[in-house]
Amino acid sequence: MVHVGNSQISKLNPETLPTLFGHPTGLYTLFFAEMWERFSYYGMRALLLLYMLKGFLGYGDKDANAVYGAYTALVYMTPFFGGMIADRMLGKRTAVVIGGLLMAVGHLLMMIQTELWFFCALGFLITGNGFFKPNISSMVGELYSEQSTKRDSGFTIFYIGVNLGGALSPLLCGYIGETYGWHLGFGLATIGMLVGLAVFVAPNLLTQILIALAATTSVVAMIRFNAGDTFSLVSTYFVVFALIISAIVAITALARGGLPKEIGRAPFPELWTKNLIKVLVGVVIAIPVFVLLVSGFSIVPGFNEQLTLIPESVIKPMQESPSKLVKGLAQFVEEASRPAGLVLSLAGIIATIYLIREALRMNKIARERMFVVFILTFFSIWFWAFFEQSGSSVNNYTDRNIDRVGETKFVAQSDVGHTVELRLSTDKELAGMEYFSQEFLGHENGSDKVSSQIEKAMRQVEGAKEAGKRMPEVKLAATIAELQKEPRMTMTAMTYLREFAKQDDAMRDDKKIEWKYTEENVGKIGLGGAEIPASVFQAVNSMYIMIFGLVLTGLWGYLGARGLEPSTPVKFALSLIQVGMGFAMLYFGAQTADSDGMVASYWLLLMYLLLTTGELCLSPVGLSMVTKLTPARLVSTVMGSWFLATAFSQFLAGIIAQYASVNEGGGNIVPIPSATVHIYGDVYKMVAILACGAGVVCLALSPLLKKWMHIGEIDPDA
Repeated sequence: MVHVGNSQISKLNPETLPTLFGHPTGLYTLFFAEMWERFSYYGMRALLLLYMLKGFLGYGDKDANAVYGAYTALVYMTPFFGGMIADRMLGKRTAVVIGGLLMAVGHLLMMIQTELWFFCALGFLITGNGFFKPNISSMVGELYSEQSTKRDSGFTIFYIGVNLGGALSPLLCGYIGETYGWHLGFGLATIGMLVGLAVFVAPNLLTQILIALAATTSVVAMIRFNAGDTFSLVSTYFVVFALIISAIVAITALARGGLPKEIGRAPFPELWTKNLIKVLVGVVIAIPVFVLLVSGFSIVPGFNEQLTLIPESVIKPMQESPSKLVKGLAQFVEEASRPAGLVLSLAGIIATIYLIREALRMNKIARERMFVVFILTFFSIWFWAFFEQSGSSVNNYTDRNIDRVGETKFVAQSDVGHTVELRLSTDKELAGMEYFSQEFLGHENGSDKVSSQIEKAMRQVEGAKEAGKRMPEVKLAATIAELQKEPRMTMTAMTYLREFAKQDDAMRDDKKIEWKYTEENVGKIGLGGAEIPASVFQAVNSMYIMIFGLVLTGLWGYLGARGLEPSTPVKFALSLIQVGMGFAMLYFGAQTADSDGMVASYWLLLMYLLLTTGELCLSPVGLSMVTKLTPARLVSTVMGSWFLATAFSQFLAGIIAQYASVNEGGGNIVPIPSATVHIYGDVYKMVAILACGAGVVCLALSPLLKKWMHIGEIDPDA
């Protein structure tokens, strides 16, 4: 027993734990619990931006990016405090349970289509993630001794679990949410969170049954619900195979013992009840605060838009400056002056002061190791700021400019003058019709009936919103007129037509559109095949991780056995250079776009490949670094600070995404693809240059950082 004050905590010897494939069996329990939690998180994230743009909120790029940036920043800020609460009061197990319950409530509330409940849902998710995220990662570290050579590979296996959930969720939540209804996608995320929580807390036998049932149900659902194209089918069967193998391994590991009860216990068991009451009171206070912050006070009566504390009279002249540097500074000032930005800055200052003070009290070895953690965490901020474009601007780029339709033929000269009916929904009664797919964006419709149908769809969709959140009649009329004046099909018009077709009161004629082929359509509009929902592409990164995670684990082990494994700082440098090369792929893709502004999907797949290999050089290595270089008493707190740094990344990512907004001036109309492709391309060129530059700087610092890691030395105060 180890005595801590008046507390007694069971001391666990990691070397005595039962193992499977050389790793503690508890790793596989945490693997599946985190897999389902990430299923819920990434399922919601895959839909979130598209939901704000296309769903009942009807935001433009600027407002949607602001909310998305505030949400993701706050989601990664709260783990710092959740880690401290677990270390000092509740223990990791209790923190994970509280976090899981709060997140399940949040996902459930996303199904209610009012703005207030939407932001309440985000508030629950932000608070819950703070308890869940740092503590389940820290528990992985507790399974290994400080000298264990398998810690890095253990975290990589755990990271594969994270990404199995990340691959599964867009294929299910994303596809079903975009195709059948947003609320159904969010409902699946709720179920995923509850399964993850049950896997964590249930007895071993019940956990084995849950894992088997959840895996079987998911396999059947993925095979039943997918776009049916080659990409979707290959992705589905790859994830199905991985899920089945993972379930078998997890069930086998649980038969050998699962997660030891000593892992994640409260530091002061006799104070657990009193501390739990204090924490729950804090949660009740924190949730409405986060609701206000993520909404920018827009839900408060009297505020019709996101609050910025620095007045527009100061920001607008900067935005109109001919200097790109001043314009960039204006973007930063505007985002930083939002409530979420100010709170994030305050949290960062508090965390930095606290950790630096703690580091300066340590002996030389511990202090220099903490300096390495601080410096590499700084570089991780830039990595994630670039990487997280995948959930915001890259998601829009995929939706608007990546060719997602596998056509079997094109409109021919003989089709000119013919009128066809195209389906807008998945109703079985319309199954024989061609789908009104992305292929029709940017093209002319010879039928004059589309104008009245666009007006009806817009008025019906806007009319279904809350009274205070509908587009004002003057603005609505102007928007309708602008769309009707544009002879080519825009994403905005297509979105309204599709969204109205999903409504319960839509008639059969509202679920199809009349299209008359013109000369302009010949050789450009593809027919046949299937359209892949944009959100489904977010599974690519996770699938790559599941493939290359094992490859890199083997590579690091092979090089490590021969004394050739790159140091942690070098891996961080490589990660930044690779993310830069990834965004260069999107830039080159934009330069090769066709006359319609559409980019071949392989450029996106190349981008995700390079982002993935870069991520594998940083994320699991970073988690391992925190648990390896940080004194045991501060592990959860420093793990929380790692996620707090990621919160700053999300904040920066939101600013970068604003440069890729395509509907300026407060409007919500998305132009045709040829007008947006180079807006995105130019932003990604800038990202590529900045990321590669940061990687070179990190590489130059790596010899010093490696020295400060004191590899193989024992900290006398450990």
